[in-house]
Amino acid sequence: MSLIIEPVSSKSQLTEFIDFPHDLYAGDPNYVPMMYVEQEALLNKRKSPFFEHSNADYFLAKKDGKIVGRIAAIENKNHIQFTGKKEGFFGFFDVINDFNVAKALLDTAADWLKKKSLTKVLGPANFSTNETVGCLVENFDEPSFVMNPYNANYYNTLLQKYGMTKNMDLNCYELITAQMDDKILAQGAELEKRLVDRGYIIRKINMKKFKEDLDKFLPIYNESWSENTGFVPMTIREVKQIAKDLKPVVDPDFIYFVEKDGQAIAVSITLPNLNEIQKTIKKGRLFPTGVFKILFGLKKIKSVRVFVLGTMKEYRRLGIDAVLYCKNIQTARQKGIVRAEASWILENNVPMNRALEHIGGKVYRKYRIYEKDLV
Repeated sequence: MSLIIEPVSSKSQLTEFIDFPHDLYAGDPNYVPMMYVEQEALLNKRKSPFFEHSNADYFLAKKDGKIVGRIAAIENKNHIQFTGKKEGFFGFFDVINDFNVAKALLDTAADWLKKKSLTKVLGPANFSTNETVGCLVENFDEPSFVMNPYNANYYNTLLQKYGMTKNMDLNCYELITAQMDDKILAQGAELEKRLVDRGYIIRKINMKKFKEDLDKFLPIYNESWSENTGFVPMTIREVKQIAKDLKPVVDPDFIYFVEKDGQAIAVSITLPNLNEIQKTIKKGRLFPTGVFKILFGLKKIKSVRVFVLGTMKEYRRLGIDAVLYCKNIQTARQKGIVRAEASWILENNVPMNRALEHIGGKVYRKYRIYEKDLV
């Protein structure tokens, strides 16, 4: 069979690029399609704020005219400037279980990155660690949670055969609300009281002042995650793009800010696990019926994902993270949420891993960032 690698250069090819995973995982009960409108807005070079500062190209692998794989080669200039490292990324990587196809795609991305004078490739990342990131390496037996990727186990075999090695694992913690120790929650409430007595304000997001709170979120995020592997500072336009997608479905009871002396110093964002609904939406199309499935299904969701939880460096080790986790658990119990995933946490983030273990969280799923030197 003839194998060709085809650059994506038209609207129809971009649609094929977005839709390929739906065909690849047809019949897989654990696959959840990403929403087409969100993917198109992220990948469209005329719309996506990513392309205001960086570059990427997309490629399709075809065998006898049939699409058998896809990949993106990514030059994230903000990452390079922030880290001082000549690292590129590969992302949006999906492929049939065929090493020759995988190698052709990865070679194409590597050649593209080398032409940009980059010396190492990390991934998968879509486009960075600020979006969906990692290759699933543990727990292929259930759907992923919202805004986390899913892939078949053979991806790891293909990447390792290509010469990719582990850069970092990302831990996902499972929290069963009914099993949370009431003593731990009581300790969290007492710690919260002590913080309030010392002048800390813990409040929910003000949806009437959504833009103002969005502006407060960005500096917390960029400082809190600055030491993470593959970190890229987010721009306000990138934050607004994600917020635009999430605002219609977020529950303000699950979004907390911590303030001290008029400054926001910590934030926690917990999302309803939309994947409970999205797995039923064919090819991620909101129309004609997908939008109604989401609107009517929101109140039936029984799981959540602790998506963001971060504290400014100066205010760490005060137990703020533990307080926010406990508040999330209490809120989840009140709303009939039976399960939560806290993800993802770098395996070397000792304080955050300990905090989750302390409240009864257990690592039940892992993603991996791979790396390879470009020679």
